[in-house]
Amino acid sequence: MSLHATHRDAGQVTVVDLSGRIVLGDGSALLRKTIRGLLDDQRKLILLNLADVDYIDSSGIGELVSGYTAVKNQSGDLKLLHLTKKVRDLLQITKLYTVFDVFTTRARASKFCVISRPVLTGRLGMFRQLAWFARLRHNLFDDTAR
Repeated sequence: MSLHATHRDAGQVTVVDLSGRIVLGDGSALLRKTIRGLLDDQRKLILLNLADVDYIDSSGIGELVSGYTAVKNQSGDLKLLHLTKKVRDLLQITKLYTVFDVFTTRARASKFCVISRPVLTGRLGMFRQLAWFARLRHNLFDDTAR
């Protein structure tokens, strides 16, 4: 089964619905093309819906990381939504589960993506921005606090 991708706008967030297998060849190439195309269109808040992705090989993992890096380099956000058990287990084994923000509902992911963040420059600004993100994430999404 090859990879299929469609995207739609949900407010400021572009939701990319993926189905199939992200593997070496057409699958990883389509993922790369989709993410780069969205960035070219200035869509920098991307939510990858992986509910119908049943397999990712090492090339697919590399493409996820490459896409994540490309989006972050353009001051955007790339989040993952609805991971299947196989994909979640793979991300945990490779320790990438801690790199990507993973959500189970689109509403929570979209809410996190659209919150504006302060723009700070320089090394001190970067540390302040990281601290601001940590506080924001803790306040909004810490399930133990609710």
